[in-house]
Amino acid sequence: MEREADWRLELDRFLEPFLARLGHRARRTMCPLYIAGLIGPGNRKSIQPMAARLGLRSHDALHHFVAAGHWDAGPLGAELLAQADWLVGGPDAVLIVDDTALPKKGTASVGVAPQYASMLGKNANCQTLVSLTLAAGEVPVPIALRLFLPESWTTDIPRLDKAGVPPGRRHFQSKPEIALEEIDRVLAAGVRFGVVLTDAGYGASASFRQGLSERKLLWAVGVPRILKVYPVDVAMVAPQPGGRGRPRLRAEPDQTSQPAETVLAPAAWQEVSWRSGTKGPLSARFAALRVRVADGPAQQIGGRPAQHLPGEEAWVVGELRASGERKYYLSNLPADADLRTLAAAIKARWSCEQAHQQLKEELGLDHFEGRSWTGLHRHALLTMIAFAFLQHRRLAQVRRGKKNPQPTPSAEPARHSAGHRRGPFAATSAGPVSPLPTMDQIAT
Repeated sequence: MEREADWRLELDRFLEPFLARLGHRARRTMCPLYIAGLIGPGNRKSIQPMAARLGLRSHDALHHFVAAGHWDAGPLGAELLAQADWLVGGPDAVLIVDDTALPKKGTASVGVAPQYASMLGKNANCQTLVSLTLAAGEVPVPIALRLFLPESWTTDIPRLDKAGVPPGRRHFQSKPEIALEEIDRVLAAGVRFGVVLTDAGYGASASFRQGLSERKLLWAVGVPRILKVYPVDVAMVAPQPGGRGRPRLRAEPDQTSQPAETVLAPAAWQEVSWRSGTKGPLSARFAALRVRVADGPAQQIGGRPAQHLPGEEAWVVGELRASGERKYYLSNLPADADLRTLAAAIKARWSCEQAHQQLKEELGLDHFEGRSWTGLHRHALLTMIAFAFLQHRRLAQVRRGKKNPQPTPSAEPARHSAGHRRGPFAATSAGPVSPLPTMDQIAT
């Protein structure tokens, strides 16, 4: 076990570039204390228990820092992006879009409402945070957590006022719209990754997929089994003069669209292993076909109203799990991508679920007891910085075994221009490393 003084000194070094962005001396004092409280021992990571464990006479200073003080968290968020890019960024990294629910009682905490909680698989009274996670191999680093506001909140001005929701965040935005805004922030910071991954909660949105393509990003997303696709060789047929009845005015596809499950049912399903797990290779049966997605403009086709024209060419991928469950995906990875590359990209999404669990169980993401927009987002940001520090330690342990170890982020903060090129996803990404150190391992 490691003495607390050792990891606290390392934390201070790691936080140097973050503290340089805070400016005010009191904030530079409170920030390391708050993060140390999140990392240190104890089951509850709300402000009062942390202050007691840190030996503070009162919790007022910590509360003021995270919930009430007038300071901009943007520079800290920018430094987190830089450090995460240094830790795991690169053409083989993935950017995972997801959301995570924070169960809450009552109605006063910002954004709390009865809504679907993916972690519970049902509707619950909770807050929902849209998340972005940068990951390489099995090393995730959460880099964005932003609150989704249900319409029951965006139409309730008194509640918005009381929770201190900024004017620019008071209009309703869907989760995919929030995710695209956060992706723009990540791109502007020059964070390097090869492909964007997400589940069907986001992948079902045509505007989200199209937004990723408009940004020249590669993506692999879950979709419902009923999502419609066209054969890849579909062609548009112009209206023909003559014939009976009212003539067609618009071109129509020469083939009909079909659900993804129908298209893939007769395909050749193959056993594919995408990586090695603790109990051996992880594998499932996969099938993939090139298609045109039925997400173009809507019009009447073949006498059926509101049918969508062929859109972008993509892969439709099916996964048949050992349990018999089938899952479906779309990806705009290149046409020459093999089935293992497609499977490896799709399955790389799992690491964000691990990160969400550790943010909550180890770092108290869901322990914040304040009710304000500002306090919640500052707490979420500080938990992500704490997580990045633990990943820094994890990777440093791996590098110690290498002949020529790389400098640590605290010695050489990350800096990348926004104009970098993001290479294609490689199935042979970074291999597994040791698990994230637990709080007990570093705090005793």
